[in-house]
Amino acid sequence: MMIILQINQLTKYFGADLILSNIKLEVQSKDRIALVGRNGAGKSTLLKIISNQLSYDSGDIIKPKDVSIGYLAQDTGLETERSIWDEMLTVFSGLKEMESQMRTLEAKMGDPAYFEDGPLYARILKEYDEIQESFKQKGGFQYEADIRSVLHGLRFSEFDYQTQIETLSGGQRTRLALAKLLLTKPDLLILDEPTNHLDIDTLSWLEGYLQGYPGALLIVSHDRYFLDKVVTTVYEISRKQSAKFVGNYSAYLAQKAEQYERDIKMFEKQQDEIAKLQDFVQRNLARASTTKRAQSRRKQLDKMQVMDRPKGDEKSASIMFDIDRQSGNDVLKAKDLAVSYDRTPIFQHVDLSLSRGDSVALVGPNGIGKSTLLKTLVKQLDPLEGSFSFGANVSVSYYDQQQADLTSNKTVLAELWDEYPSKMEKEIRTVLGNFLFSGDDVLKPVSTLSGGEKARLALSKMMLQRSNVLILDEPTNHLDLDSKEILENALIDYPGTILFVSHDRYFINRLATKVYELSRVGATEYLGDYDYYIEKKEEAMELARLESEASSATTVRSLQAEKEKPSYEQEKEAKRLERQKKRRLEEIEKEIEEIENRLEENESQLCLPEVYQDHEKVLELNTHNEELQERLMALMEEWEELV
Repeated sequence: MMIILQINQLTKYFGADLILSNIKLEVQSKDRIALVGRNGAGKSTLLKIISNQLSYDSGDIIKPKDVSIGYLAQDTGLETERSIWDEMLTVFSGLKEMESQMRTLEAKMGDPAYFEDGPLYARILKEYDEIQESFKQKGGFQYEADIRSVLHGLRFSEFDYQTQIETLSGGQRTRLALAKLLLTKPDLLILDEPTNHLDIDTLSWLEGYLQGYPGALLIVSHDRYFLDKVVTTVYEISRKQSAKFVGNYSAYLAQKAEQYERDIKMFEKQQDEIAKLQDFVQRNLARASTTKRAQSRRKQLDKMQVMDRPKGDEKSASIMFDIDRQSGNDVLKAKDLAVSYDRTPIFQHVDLSLSRGDSVALVGPNGIGKSTLLKTLVKQLDPLEGSFSFGANVSVSYYDQQQADLTSNKTVLAELWDEYPSKMEKEIRTVLGNFLFSGDDVLKPVSTLSGGEKARLALSKMMLQRSNVLILDEPTNHLDLDSKEILENALIDYPGTILFVSHDRYFINRLATKVYELSRVGATEYLGDYDYYIEKKEEAMELARLESEASSATTVRSLQAEKEKPSYEQEKEAKRLERQKKRRLEEIEKEIEEIENRLEENESQLCLPEVYQDHEKVLELNTHNEELQERLMALMEEWEELV
C-alpha cells in the first residue's frame, strides 16, 4: 500500500462564502472511500478540486506525478458522434497502435526479401517479440472481452454496438460515460453519484465490479446499500470540515453516535466540575481562612480549557404524513393491465392488489414501465387494455420523480400557500421550515431550486394533502442520506397505504411489506421485503438451473442409449490406447522409484561431514535435488491424470 493522494488544510471560498475549511484526506492505493455529508456540504466541490477541475484557496494537495485520476461527475453524459463500440475503443488507442505495429512486422516476417537478410530478420523478430510481450502485459489479447463485459454489466448488451451515441437518452449516455471510465482503470477512480440511472440488477453488477477494482475508489453516493457493500472508510464533510471513520456506512453511523455520546458525557462532566469550582470560589473567597484555597480554585478555573457543547446532527427535515379519514379495506384492484405509448404494449397482463396498510414496492429493470404504470394509476395515461379501480373512501397523492409541475416562477412560499389559501402564513412557513426552507429560502423562485429542494417542496405539498394512499415514484432521488432516513421513518409511521417505485434497496427493505416485480408479461407478487424478494428470486433461479441440468442429463442418457454399439475398429483402437496407457503408467512408476532413490542418496550424502563442509558440493546436491523434485511433481501429475 502506498499513499497516492494527500490533502492537508485545504480551504475553498466561493466569493466571500467559505465552503470548505482545513480539509484533511488521505488515499492509499487500494482504499475504498465514501465521502458523505448533507446536500450543499461541499462534497462535489471537493471532488472537482481533487480532479483539477476547480481551484482552491489554501492548503496542499500532494500526488505522485505518475498517479492517474479518473472522475465521473453527476449526470455526465458522453457527447460524441461515434458509435458505442468505437467510443469504448478510444480507451485502448495505445493497444490499437501496438496491434498495427505487430501487423506491419508480421507482413515483413512473411516477406522473402527480409527473410534472406539474416541480421535484419533477427532484429524484426526481436522487435516483434518485445511488442507482443508488452501488448500481452497491457491486456492486448483481452481488451475487446473487457469492453463486452462492462457493456453487458451496464445493460448495453441489448444494443447494437454500432448505435450512434448521440441517439441515446441522457441516462444511457451517463451509463456509457461510466463504462468508459471503468475501462480506463485509473489509479484513483472518483465517482459522484454513480448509482443514478442504474436499476437494481445493474447496481449489483457495479458493486461486484468495484469490490474487485485494482485501484483506489473515492465515491459520493446516497445509496446506503451500495456504500455498505463497497467502501471501507468514510470521510464526513460537516460544517465545512472533514472527519475520518474506519468501516462502511453503517459502521460510520454507529461510530458517530458513540462519539457524540462520549463527547456529551465529557462536556457534562466538565460542566459539573466548573460549577463546583465556581461555587467553592463564591462561598470561600471572602473568608480569610479559606481565601487562599478559593484563589487556588479560581486559578484552576482560569487555566481550564473549556469544551464547547458537542454539536449533534445539523438541522434535519421534520416530516410527518397523516390522513383525514381511513379508506376501505380494499384499496386498489388492477386486472390484466396493458399500457402503451404507440399501441405496442410496454407491458401487459399486469394484476395488482393493495389492501389498507400495505406498503408495496414495484421493482423491475429500467425501461420496463414502472413509472408508466404509476402514471396510469393516477390517470395521467389511459390503459391500452384491462382495468383498475380504487376502493371506498380512497384519496390519492402522487409524487412524480421528474417534479414536472414544479417549474413556476412563484416563490416557494406562494407555491404552497396558493394551494392552501385558507391557512395562515405562519402555518405555511412552519410547514416549509419543517422541510428546511427557512428565512429567505421561502422567497426563492421555484424554478431556481435544486433537485433536493424541489423534492422537499413536493413532499411538503403531499404532507398537507393528508391523503390515505401515497403513490411515490423514486421519492428518495435528490435527497441526502439524512433526509432519506427521515422520510423513511415518516412513511413507516404513515397510517395509510403506499405504492412506490425505488432503486434504493435499503429504502425498499425498511418500507416494503410486499414486492411486485414488473415484467413485459405481468407482475409477480412476493409477500415480504427486498431481502425476501432476492432470496425467492435466487431460489427460483437455482431450481431452474437444477431442472435444466436434470433435463440435459436425461437427454444425454437418451442419446447414449440410441447410439450403436462400438464398431470393430473402435474397439481395436480403444484396446490399443488402453495398452499404451498401461505401458506409460509402468514407465512413470519406474522413473518415480528411481528419482526417489536418487533423492534419498543425495540426502544421505548431505549428512556426511566431508560433504556438508564443502559449500560447492552442497550447492550442487541441492540444485540436483530441486531438479529431481520438479521432475517428480510433473510425473505425479501425469500419473494422476492417467489412473
